[in-house]
Amino acid sequence: MNIRRTLLAMALASVSGFAAAANPLSVHVLNLETGVPSPGITVTLEQHQGQRWESLGQGTTNEQGRIAELFPAQRTFAPGEYRVVFKTGEYYKTAGHETFFPEIPVIFEVKNTDQHYHIPLLLSPYGFSTYRGS
Repeated sequence: MNIRRTLLAMALASVSGFAAAANPLSVHVLNLETGVPSPGITVTLEQHQGQRWESLGQGTTNEQGRIAELFPAQRTFAPGEYRVVFKTGEYYKTAGHETFFPEIPVIFEVKNTDQHYHIPLLLSPYGFSTYRGS
């Protein structure tokens, strides 16, 4: 089944230019200060389990500021609370800028596992905004 999902994602990516169709979770980071995507930001994914957060994986934003497939292919996408953490401190350090937010955690709830969840982050050194995208 995972091979089918991977092949479907690759086929859809070649048609649409965006590989998020088969993976249930994607992120996108745009720099509000410069008006361009933010490549090179590490993003971690965790799931809330009891009193702790279980690490599920991580990725790094590409040249378009995207991670199209953040959820690990070998895991079952289950209802629950998840957290993505955007590691913005290194991004700004590399750019030679200070930032007030060395990392930005975004906690969200998954109720319908048959839907795609897209989390855009609009970023500046001293503020940010996020929402559920599509």
